[in-house]
Amino acid sequence: MSESFSVASFIGQTRPMLINGEWVMSSGGEAFPVFNPATGEEIARVTDAAVADVDTAVAAARQAFEGKSWRRMPPAERCRLLWSLADLLEANADALVEMEVMNQGKVMELARHLDVEGSADTLRYYAGWTTKIEGTTLDISFPDFRGDGAQGPAYHAYSLRQPIGVVAAIVPWNVPLVMAIAKLAPALAAGCTVVLRPAQETPLTTLRLGELIMEAGFPPGVVNILTANGPEVPAAMAAHMDVDKVAFTGSTQVGKLIAEAAAKTNLKKVGLELGGNRPVIICEDADIDKAAQGVIDGMFVNAGQMCFAGSRLLVDERIFDQVMGRVSELAAAIKVGPGNDPSSDMGPLISAVQKQRVCDYIESGIKDGAEILTGGKALDRPGYFVEPTVMVCRDPSISVMCEEVFGPVLTATPIKNASDIVEVTKEANNTPYGLTASIWTNDLSRAHALAAEINAGTVWINCAFAFDEGLPFAGHKQSGWGHEGSRLGVEEYLEPKSVVVALS
Repeated sequence: MSESFSVASFIGQTRPMLINGEWVMSSGGEAFPVFNPATGEEIARVTDAAVADVDTAVAAARQAFEGKSWRRMPPAERCRLLWSLADLLEANADALVEMEVMNQGKVMELARHLDVEGSADTLRYYAGWTTKIEGTTLDISFPDFRGDGAQGPAYHAYSLRQPIGVVAAIVPWNVPLVMAIAKLAPALAAGCTVVLRPAQETPLTTLRLGELIMEAGFPPGVVNILTANGPEVPAAMAAHMDVDKVAFTGSTQVGKLIAEAAAKTNLKKVGLELGGNRPVIICEDADIDKAAQGVIDGMFVNAGQMCFAGSRLLVDERIFDQVMGRVSELAAAIKVGPGNDPSSDMGPLISAVQKQRVCDYIESGIKDGAEILTGGKALDRPGYFVEPTVMVCRDPSISVMCEEVFGPVLTATPIKNASDIVEVTKEANNTPYGLTASIWTNDLSRAHALAAEINAGTVWINCAFAFDEGLPFAGHKQSGWGHEGSRLGVEEYLEPKSVVVALS
């Protein structure tokens, strides 16, 4: 861990934001509270950026982008900086885990393996891409108008891949460190500069990340971090005329507003990773115990507050009762408690607002005829806890099954015949979302046939979920635009340029 760092000291004073390599307070002089969702208590205060601070941060990012210290930095040096930052994350893992659990509520094991170790792996993956960004050369077929009878090509043509410029990154509260790195790593690898706005609910690990970025040696202005309470600052970032790209992860509703703001101003590039409502298909030949455990693991991770949560269970009616009995048993056994309790399996929801939203969905499902198999209530204790809930929805069109609840609520409906590829995919695709899907079957021919027809960016077969930065992650339909992960993730932050030289 960095020398003398103390979490208590870090959160014991109002935290400033990072602009142009300096830690500064808001130009408006305001601050806002940050809460522990396991207790509902205030744990810190951070400065509340004003719209004027967006202009300052974007100007710093523009100056850094145009300056020689970043744009002309050798790719191997950018690689070294990203690798150093990954090392610093691991060296500071204990403190980052403590803050992530305290501020977001997730259990410690998830915070350590997904948020910290996973973020370090992401940085190292993209560090490798810094030295592999390349263009092409081409013998073009344009007519030779020299008219002097010269032999050989008339033109030398090549393409470049250049950084897009200043990126505004707006990230959510469910995996704060993961999402910050998911935007920063490919953007920095490409040679862009960034203005990053963490979610108002969970700014703490991102602010600590800013300190580590400066410790790693990134030039001032390459990464700027704005903390802000409310929609005004992210709206100003999305509409800013000197921002070249917005990278956003969050709800589909807000994603549409960002796309609209970009279209109305300078037609900046937009990358959107949005909502999901994953169909989980369990065929009649599936291993029921493995499938049931996979359903639990894929649904209740991080209290269901994941865009890939497997919230919509479609089970062959021949095994429906057996599957639901096992799923309900496993869900009822989940121990709900504070994330810093090693015995907790699932932590709280992020806020009182989210807790009420989830409870409202459960109530609407009951009114629409859904049957509660287990759970269904908020816990009567401090903090924002809701029981792991399993509901049978005979009508798959009700809102609790069709919409993204973003909480620990699993809905299930029987399907007549999982062997009917057409009917199963019709039901699986009956959603405006298309982020992820799951299939449980021992018939791999059927699994591949279903995967080909399901309209989703990622399909998991016989597993709860699995990720790797080498694979593209993207949403179809209203689950987003663009890609994260793989070479495609880097290319989201690059602009192609063609150059043609007439040879004399």
